[in-house]
Amino acid sequence: MPQSYIKRILNARIYDLAVETPLDEAPLISERTQNKVLLKREDLQPIFSFKIRGAYNKLLQLSDKQRAAGVVAASAGNHAQGLALSAQHLGVHAIIVMPCTTPAIKVDAVKRRGAKVILTGDTYDEASAHAKKLVVEKGMTYVPPFDDPDVIAGQGTVAMELLRQYSGPIDAVFIPVGGGGLCAGMAAYIKYVRPETKVFAVEPNDAACLKAAMDAKRRVTLSQVGIFAEGVAVAQIGKETFRVIKETIDGVITANADEMCAAIKDIFEDTRSITEPAGALALAGLKKYVKETDCKGKTLVAIASGANTNFDRLRYISERTEVGEKREAVFAVTIPEAPGSYRKFCHLIGKRSITEFNYRYADNRDAHIFVGLQISPDKNDRTEIVETLQGKGYKVVDMTENEVAKLHIRHMVGGHAPQAQNEIVYRFEFPERPGALLNFLTKLAGRWNISMFHYRNHGAAFGRVLVGLQVPKKERKQLEKLLKELGYNYSDETNNEAYQYFLG
Repeated sequence: MPQSYIKRILNARIYDLAVETPLDEAPLISERTQNKVLLKREDLQPIFSFKIRGAYNKLLQLSDKQRAAGVVAASAGNHAQGLALSAQHLGVHAIIVMPCTTPAIKVDAVKRRGAKVILTGDTYDEASAHAKKLVVEKGMTYVPPFDDPDVIAGQGTVAMELLRQYSGPIDAVFIPVGGGGLCAGMAAYIKYVRPETKVFAVEPNDAACLKAAMDAKRRVTLSQVGIFAEGVAVAQIGKETFRVIKETIDGVITANADEMCAAIKDIFEDTRSITEPAGALALAGLKKYVKETDCKGKTLVAIASGANTNFDRLRYISERTEVGEKREAVFAVTIPEAPGSYRKFCHLIGKRSITEFNYRYADNRDAHIFVGLQISPDKNDRTEIVETLQGKGYKVVDMTENEVAKLHIRHMVGGHAPQAQNEIVYRFEFPERPGALLNFLTKLAGRWNISMFHYRNHGAAFGRVLVGLQVPKKERKQLEKLLKELGYNYSDETNNEAYQYFLG
């Protein structure tokens, strides 16, 4: 039963290394949501993440023989840093196996804390397989990132602190979920001590392994996992964590990348700290809960779970924040290709701020413009703009939720290519490591002409590419076979409205 974790959590002697983090009120978020919003600041741990708690508690529970054999783990980030620092503190030899796609800032942080780093594979699964191989070959002790009772208990100390720091009623606590270690430990403790407090797990909508498991009433493995919030990018919830979580939470909330970006900005404005996407996930879920339930005057707590993000990633986060806050809408609008059309369109927009305006001449009949507008967070504002423009005879397509439009097209609007016959369009995610882009182009080039290409480095572990290929219909089965052999996540975007309007 989850109650069995209470003693483990109370006995976790981690505070000679981990720190008790503050519970800060977020005045701006509180005012905007009309609730008392508190942030549990796990981004202020020595490794800038809660992961130090579970890793250190696990090492403390090992026998002398297990420690003497050395410890090994697979991780692309926070667990690696937590274990490295814990091992250094206790004088234990540690090997961390990391994917080759791991950003240098994280690899260097692990090395600085005394652990040996082995880079192998492009994914966590490949790194994990190598780590488990070292356990067999060298007799080392494996330290899992989440699915372990001692790790879960270590993470559960966050809840112990939280309830001690705030003695008044707490209406709901929002906890980010990847493999589930933090949520399992916290939910078990909160429901035992204050059963009236609601507990909500929050996941990215493209890595919602807990929601899938709750719906299926059993653990399932996601076929694909989004990597924007890499700290919670897990394909299957842990076995032990799921056993605890399914008995202790009140619901699962999912958030998208734009909502996480908006939450990163919210936390920055209240604390002047920049969390990673997974670190702001709980607040994104809290905001969604407030909007959906229209609750007011409640005390709500979000776990700011970590702040390990690359500086160059902030550009992408900043771009997506306005959309995530529902303060920017993106539209494709067709206007007559005639003198005075732009002035008439801008007059109709009125004093509303234009955040983006892209256009290139295509023919002498119609002009397709890509326009971004500042809007009110009021959910009806976008609809009113569309209705106003359509009422004046404009053809309008709302592209605010169109990933291809936001990731690629807004940077590419340059006109149609009538001579690009048999063009089909794919969106790819490929590992962000030296040589990956060259390998990608080498395998595609030479067989079919590349008629369009767009790639931007977002500071993440995986690059995002939009590619146009001229492939005769009779050869498209060959292309599909090659794409499967490449092993990269991809989707066919040939019928995407953004592509059809501006580039097709």
